[in-house]
Amino acid sequence: MSRPRRFAALAVLTALLLTLPGCGRQTVQESAQVLTMDTVMTLTVYGTDKAACQAVLRDGEDMLYDWNRHLSATGSADSDVYALNHAEGRPVPLGEDTAQLLGRALDLCALTDGALDVTAYSAVEAWGFPGNNDYRVPAQAELDALAAKIDYTRVKLDRDSGQASLPDGMELDLGAVAKGWAGDQLARLVRETEGVDGALLNLGQSTIQTVGAKPDGSAWRIGIQDPLGEGTALAELTQQAARTGDASQAPAIQTEQGSYLGVLELTDRAMSTSGGYQRCFVQDDEIYWHILDPKTAAPARSGLASVTVVADSGLLCDGLSTALFVMGLDRGVQFWQTWRDHKDVSFDCIFITDDGSVYLTPGLADAFTLADGQSREVTVLS
Repeated sequence: MSRPRRFAALAVLTALLLTLPGCGRQTVQESAQVLTMDTVMTLTVYGTDKAACQAVLRDGEDMLYDWNRHLSATGSADSDVYALNHAEGRPVPLGEDTAQLLGRALDLCALTDGALDVTAYSAVEAWGFPGNNDYRVPAQAELDALAAKIDYTRVKLDRDSGQASLPDGMELDLGAVAKGWAGDQLARLVRETEGVDGALLNLGQSTIQTVGAKPDGSAWRIGIQDPLGEGTALAELTQQAARTGDASQAPAIQTEQGSYLGVLELTDRAMSTSGGYQRCFVQDDEIYWHILDPKTAAPARSGLASVTVVADSGLLCDGLSTALFVMGLDRGVQFWQTWRDHKDVSFDCIFITDDGSVYLTPGLADAFTLADGQSREVTVLS
């Protein structure tokens, strides 16, 4: 069995300018890298108070490490999620942050009619995706049994007391929403700190949170990865298969980034991308990725290569990018049309199909441009 590849879904194309034009005030920039939540995060803040910027980074790092300990599904002694998964049906008291995030996640599961379902962790484990090893393709009978255990409506959460329970044998994981939620909390910290004017929070490349604009007042320019381009796991596996005639021998070697499809301008908003190209493996000439359809407990085959969601809330972006990938283009567009004018769920998105076609919502029509050398059909939805 070959190893999967992990790489950046998004990349920041610009650097911070260090002086605010026209006013003479010196703007300082401080950055930190944090290895947590199974990824490398880069936090960059700027403002007029160097000490305040440094304090925000220290506090942000501490918060991220603390959330990782309590939200991990893979065995941390302090993890609320791990304790819940191994409680054999008994109620478990959750920390305030865990209970809040679980409640928000369950709300998103309901909003998407189960296209996002946080109780699919047993299936994720069966495929071998946690820890990026021991990959396997479960037999159909096993998949049927796993799918029967996926049902977010069976999670019991007392939102007042913070106690939760699962049916014995069910496991949940908050990874589909945790980084987006963390971005929301870090953004609030930045906004509430005097002397800190803004931030670019790169929470593992697939999730980006911006606070304000760049120091010169212009929008952040974020690169959108081409899911079918060079440097992706899918591309490498396909190329290896073409060379050897045997995709099962294709190693999924990690690269830093692939080619860019386009650039998205972003100001004071969040974005998240989900795609099958981000983590996958091959067996018997078939490529399998980590985004599972809760109805089948198998990789979602929706006709989409990736989905990028832009909204005010990082948690909404994170959860919806996964859900829309599972839904596919037609259902995803219908979902957007249903909720486009709802103040608590309003979002924009970019769908990239398996054939490379690009569909984007009108709110991104002026913010998205194809990268140099890219020639794609781009359709603005209505």
